[in-house]
Amino acid sequence: MGTMDTTFNLKEVVRAILFVAGEGVEKEYLAQKLDVDLKKLEKVLKELEDECSAENGIHLIRYKNKVQFSSNPNFANYISDVLSPVREKSLTRAALETLAIIAYKQPVTKLEIEDIRRVNCDYATQALLDQNMIEIVGRKDAVGRPLMFGTTEAFLKRFNVESIESLPDYDELMERIKVLHNEEDELEQNDSLFKNVDDFQFEDEKEENA
Repeated sequence: MGTMDTTFNLKEVVRAILFVAGEGVEKEYLAQKLDVDLKKLEKVLKELEDECSAENGIHLIRYKNKVQFSSNPNFANYISDVLSPVREKSLTRAALETLAIIAYKQPVTKLEIEDIRRVNCDYATQALLDQNMIEIVGRKDAVGRPLMFGTTEAFLKRFNVESIESLPDYDELMERIKVLHNEEDELEQNDSLFKNVDDFQFEDEKEENA
């Protein structure tokens, strides 16, 4: 593909591509296909980011060197009322604590997580795997070759983190997790499996507290 026709507005072309893509697009791939340098692409992405923010219905989000259009989280209730989408299940406090440990300690084994939480994490890790928040990234070179876990792109998107390297400090991430948890509780208060997820305990945790 040759150099982009100057009669076209690069920003609007990028806007159209991201709108149609519906998922994250790598910046390098975008620049390559449009035959523009990354500096020029970043300039229009910054303009789009400024436009698609605050009370705008569409936001531009970044994660793992990808860019994507996403609906404004402030309008989740309205979107839900009209479209009735399939919502992500709320994560219990145990799962959220486990997720935070994995995010900061990855790659990490289940035993190492349990050493920090002081409780069996079978249910929590399985819930996180089911929701694609974590994935198996290998085996540790130790007795028994235990599985090691790490976070996924879905984790970055859900918590609006651009990359693992740009994770906030631990307390800030926990506050973000708490806010998301509360928002999801409100969204699912009428159809959640657990009416008070903070009071819910996994079976292993009940045994631990017995």
